[in-house]
Amino acid sequence: MKFHHVGVACKDIQAELQNIRKLHKIIEETPVVFDENQQAELCMITVEDGLNIELVSGKPVQNLLKKNISYYHICYEVDDIDQSIENLIEHGGMLISPPKEAILFNNRKVAFLMLSYGIVELLNK
Repeated sequence: MKFHHVGVACKDIQAELQNIRKLHKIIEETPVVFDENQQAELCMITVEDGLNIELVSGKPVQNLLKKNISYYHICYEVDDIDQSIENLIEHGGMLISPPKEAILFNNRKVAFLMLSYGIVELLNK
């Protein structure tokens, strides 16, 4: 598993982009897209130090925002998503969203698991 990005819940992606631009230099930015499979608006940015940040708004993050939680997942890129899910479940992880194609990642599959340290997204290579 290789670290890929941190997921940030936000009410309004455009407003959050404006806030981030005041603090960091964005070197890459995708268009904001709506992913039917995730029921969320998504945007990926890369800031000057190379950190990838996925901005997420919509139904999947509404409860987190009510609790004032913004950082809510980290994502690892994996060679085989099914094998990685099986391995994490064998070690105590709980699958919370099975593999689905993700428009933000050119329809590569993503899955979400709850691990002892929080929510982890897996992104298939």
